Amino acid sequence: MTLTGPAIRLNGKPMSFADMARIGARCARLEADESALARVAEARIVVEDAIAAGQPVYGSTTGVGAMKDVEWTPEQLDAFNLGLVRAHHFGTGDAFPDDVIRTAMAIRVNMALTGRVGCTVDLVEAYMALLSTDVVPVVRRTGSIGCADIGLMGQIGAVLTGAGEATFSGARMPAEQALSAAGLRPFKLAPRDSLASISTNAVGYAAAASALRSGAGAVRVLLATALTTAGALGASRDPWKAVAHVGTEREAGIGAWLYFNAMGWDWPNATHIQDPLSLRMMSQVFATGFDTLVAAGKTLLAATGRTDDNPVVAGGQVLTSGGSLPLDVTVFMQTAQLGMAHLARNSFNRCVLLGNGGRRDLPVNLVAPGAIATGFGPIIKLAGELFARVLTLSGPISANSLVVAGGIEDEAAFLPLVVERFERQVMALRRLAALEGILAAQAMDISGDRPGNVPGIIYNLVRTHADFYVSDRPLSSEVEAVELALGSEALMDELISHSSIMELDEFFALGPLM
Repeated sequence: MTLTGPAIRLNGKPMSFADMARIGARCARLEADESALARVAEARIVVEDAIAAGQPVYGSTTGVGAMKDVEWTPEQLDAFNLGLVRAHHFGTGDAFPDDVIRTAMAIRVNMALTGRVGCTVDLVEAYMALLSTDVVPVVRRTGSIGCADIGLMGQIGAVLTGAGEATFSGARMPAEQALSAAGLRPFKLAPRDSLASISTNAVGYAAAASALRSGAGAVRVLLATALTTAGALGASRDPWKAVAHVGTEREAGIGAWLYFNAMGWDWPNATHIQDPLSLRMMSQVFATGFDTLVAAGKTLLAATGRTDDNPVVAGGQVLTSGGSLPLDVTVFMQTAQLGMAHLARNSFNRCVLLGNGGRRDLPVNLVAPGAIATGFGPIIKLAGELFARVLTLSGPISANSLVVAGGIEDEAAFLPLVVERFERQVMALRRLAALEGILAAQAMDISGDRPGNVPGIIYNLVRTHADFYVSDRPLSSEVEAVELALGSEALMDELISHSSIMELDEFFALGPLM
């Protein structure tokens, strides 16, 4: 596929969600900034001078980890460099999607372009060649403790040398075959290149970027289903006015979105004094959820514009470094996980309100008037399970103790595992939104509502995939169909074009990629 349109120029500065999404989707050409490549060459001279002077350089003339004090002779370096990447090809399990690995390779290049790594320009160009020809290493996702993704990046580095597996033209094949089909040759790793190709958190960062963007999209949809529920229950809109006066900036923005998108149809009002907290405090819950995502996102983007290698080149010296611990990104990702748990509880509470009936004289279990049915009572247990699933995945794990390599390596952040748990939270949250949408549509039909604006969009989507419930029937496939539709690009595009949340939509590059 020939890539057209404006190129993305990597220069060592922090990347954006939009650029990473475009790189992952392979809808933009990539270029390396010439002045940044000059920095790479300058740093390389420092490394080569240190080696020529007989200075031990970690991972270049010495072993790694517990073998840090083992020095290799010049005659042994070729075998060591080749073996190092292959020894770190130990990931197992399911593979990451291709888009994540494309992004990971671009992050690795961008970090090198800071001029702090000490690798060769040839290594940067080898990564760029993989990206240009779309040879995507197969990276099995279990194998990193989050202190440089050595077991994950090792699978990419191995492909550079012709080992491992890769996809090319949509087919998975041995790496050497993929390289040959793309017109490439196995790359010979120079001293420092071998460690530079594996000792970075680029895969964890790429996976985190994908997960955060997906999470922001899921919360964006959940906000729409929450508003639909508020309409079905006849919630007061006064708290969305009040938050503009007493809330944070984000809370006021979410309140304004809710109030604006509640207009345009005959909104029912069943509130006498005030609503349950799950309705009254939607602005606060969603604002906090978005804030945790944004905080994690900003921390992640900053990490793409600095090197996390060891050693590094700085001040004309090769220096040992502790920068390979992505603790800041991991901690903020875990904070976002807690935000997701609060959003899940908020949704679960609304599902219970719908299922219990009572408000607006809705029947228990939302059983249609005159019908002989059990109705939606049993499926509330699904909502409870989904909430519990999100909650139990929100516990922090980054402070767990781990000591390996003879006590040399005794810190870890577990970022890839945190990301995997976050991804599972997002999946559960999307299913909760589907269930809430189905319940809200049932309540609206019983009450004879004709919703408009965003609630109308959600109602129409639900009714495309799930009919009004009269007699008892299996619901599993309907929930999954609504979930799939709610997670579609088409719905996100419609929501954004109808009523954007500008700073969030743009920051996370939600909607169509330009």
